[in-house]
Amino acid sequence: MLIFIPTLVIISLVSFGLSKLAPGDPINSDDDSKLDIRDRERVYRETAQFWGLDKPTFYFNLSSAAYPDTLYKIVLKERRKTLQNLVAQYGNWSEIENYYHHIQSSELFLFSLSNTNQFKELSIVRSNVRELYLQYQDHRINSILKKLQNQLAQDSLLAGVSGDRFTQLENAYINIKEKSTPNKLFIPDIKWYGFDNQYHYWFRNFLTGDFGRSYYDSRPVASKLKDAIFWTLIINCTAILIAYLLSIPLGVFSAVRKDTLWDRIVTITLFILYSLPTFWIATLLMIFLTLPQYGIELFPTMGLGNVPKDASFWEKFTTRAEHLILPIFCLTYASLAFISSQMRGGMLDVLRQDFVRTARAKGLPENKVIWRHAFRNALFPVITIFAAVFPAAIAGSVVIEVIFNIPGMGKLTIDAINTRDYPVVYTVLMLSAVLTMIGILVADIMYAMLDPRVSYSKNSILQYANLQRIRIL
Repeated sequence: MLIFIPTLVIISLVSFGLSKLAPGDPINSDDDSKLDIRDRERVYRETAQFWGLDKPTFYFNLSSAAYPDTLYKIVLKERRKTLQNLVAQYGNWSEIENYYHHIQSSELFLFSLSNTNQFKELSIVRSNVRELYLQYQDHRINSILKKLQNQLAQDSLLAGVSGDRFTQLENAYINIKEKSTPNKLFIPDIKWYGFDNQYHYWFRNFLTGDFGRSYYDSRPVASKLKDAIFWTLIINCTAILIAYLLSIPLGVFSAVRKDTLWDRIVTITLFILYSLPTFWIATLLMIFLTLPQYGIELFPTMGLGNVPKDASFWEKFTTRAEHLILPIFCLTYASLAFISSQMRGGMLDVLRQDFVRTARAKGLPENKVIWRHAFRNALFPVITIFAAVFPAAIAGSVVIEVIFNIPGMGKLTIDAINTRDYPVVYTVLMLSAVLTMIGILVADIMYAMLDPRVSYSKNSILQYANLQRIRIL
């Protein structure tokens, strides 16, 4: 349990870090020209505030003294990255900030000039000024500034009303180079932001069940997961149940009848099943068993079928069941093969142990030796597999759900990745990680329940170690 907590924190840091590194965000890009420039800035900030992106990323920031502690307030990633690159070159934030403000004031002034017919170069000058937001290399900035000078020279009227602004803008950039302080880049600095940061609120909300809102349609992520997890649980839990109910007896009987014809048939069959790719079998089944032009229409096609709202329970059940037979089969056969092989291997190891020979020597019935003494001790590999199967029951099968168009967690994750709906993607990632840890924890508890020799108390561990030393001596 103590390891559980730091592991969860580390996973949350990795997940949150990946979400910050991922391309794109819910804020509109600079290419949105439908709004006035002043309205666009307002929309940017309101959107950033809605998504909580107007706060610092973490509790603290390790950087050099050249970087300010307010850079996170530049909500647009492209502009913030440009300013970071300028600081990395020159190290004088005050001059860089002054240059950035001159770009903003020049842009606002140009967009306030509405008579575009009067100023023939206005649209081109606007475009070049906005290009300065994205440039940090000296030769590119100088090229744009030179273009602005040429365009103003061709439009004397525009130069008359705005020439001084561009002169100030050019001087602001010259000051950056003349007053550079690159030595500040080598001075380490820690900037503390406290608990009012993006990670703190994100992790706290996750622990309380608030997963945020979708970037795609602004729906609560919890609501989207609730709709998808229902079908994933039905498919995966049914497949896991069938797989375990069939694989455990198959593995036991195969181990008990080792090297017989029955054992060889089962082993070869399971090996073949385990070797068949799930996506390939799913595609073949869908083509040859659902499409009459290629095979026979034995099962309905993809999806869950159209069921009227006023349909009876039995009608809904039969319609859904017909659509879920093939997905459940594809999930079951691979698990069946793997779990049976593990059960067979575990049973073979146990049947060679001394206590099994002793039980047989006492004259106990073979069924009692196998199911009461050997079976419990052979379950350890199957329990270990449970730690991996448990999160899969919630996270869903991406391949199967996409192929059969089942609106479960797997398909929801793929759709979220394609639309860059990162709150959904990283919520599924976090839930899968938490469920994996819970599965491992449950497996550890089941170890102790099935085998009295397994205990997690200090005294029991010491006693077990002493017994092993005595056995070795």
